[in-house]
Amino acid sequence: MPYRIRPDRDLSAEVRSVARHQLSIAIAVLSDRPDGLHEAIHEARKKFKRVRGLLRLVADADKSFQTRENERLRDIARSLSRIRDATALMETVTHLTGFALNDDESETLAATRTVLQLRRDDIAASETDLEDKVARVIDECRSAITALDELDLPSKAGPAARLLAKGWRKALKRGHEALHTCKGEGHGEAFHDLRKAAQTYWMNLSLLRELWPSAFAAKRREAKHLVDLLGREHDLTVLTELFDSEPDLFGDGEGQAFLLAIIIRRQQDLRREALALAGSIFADRPRREADVIEILWTAAAIGETSGRS
Repeated sequence: MPYRIRPDRDLSAEVRSVARHQLSIAIAVLSDRPDGLHEAIHEARKKFKRVRGLLRLVADADKSFQTRENERLRDIARSLSRIRDATALMETVTHLTGFALNDDESETLAATRTVLQLRRDDIAASETDLEDKVARVIDECRSAITALDELDLPSKAGPAARLLAKGWRKALKRGHEALHTCKGEGHGEAFHDLRKAAQTYWMNLSLLRELWPSAFAAKRREAKHLVDLLGREHDLTVLTELFDSEPDLFGDGEGQAFLLAIIIRRQQDLRREALALAGSIFADRPRREADVIEILWTAAAIGETSGRS
């Protein structure tokens, strides 16, 4: 089942079906592990993000349900995050290798990746309860699927359209606020907030793609590109934080200087590109876009109903 909700069907049924499908995939991948346990954890955590995004879009219909289930999914994702975060740092250094300017920088990055791989392996070895964590996550996924029976959303076109428009507007407002902060203070947390807002926007565009397939496809591509840029930027922020907290991991002073220079240079480039793209993506006012969503959903729902009668 695609990650989308259709206006010609009952909203509650659609949201439940999408959420159950995503959680079922997470259970299957954590159980079967076709590409290994660590890749399974990565894939499951992506499914949790999608369900959380879906529930945020319709949160105003039942805020207590959304809060409870959001916390459940957030907590189980965090319980599996340590080894994935360590692997992401290795991938970040691999990414940086393509931007080395000379042999000294290339050698520094190769040494850094070796150190981070050893660190990842040590973390993996220390997580002796990882299988127990995975088993608990699978149990929580099943509980989350059962809990979806409690979700009650508007069934009529007008109220459903207003609910979705409100969720859309709130999400876009967070994107505008994050972009404003990035242009001002420009600290790492602000760019992380902008990434989360872009990710939410991409998910919302995916969920409502059938309202305007051609326009939403183009917007989804832009939003996904922004998410990728800001994901790289955030990984560099995390690498810098590790450098600050455990500098001895990264060799002597010369090697550290080379590494910091590469990180700063690449991070600045990513931020410039991301800000330019985000300015285009979040150009329209949140209320204006939300009004369009409400109109499109209502028209599609009424049109489909009329066509069937």
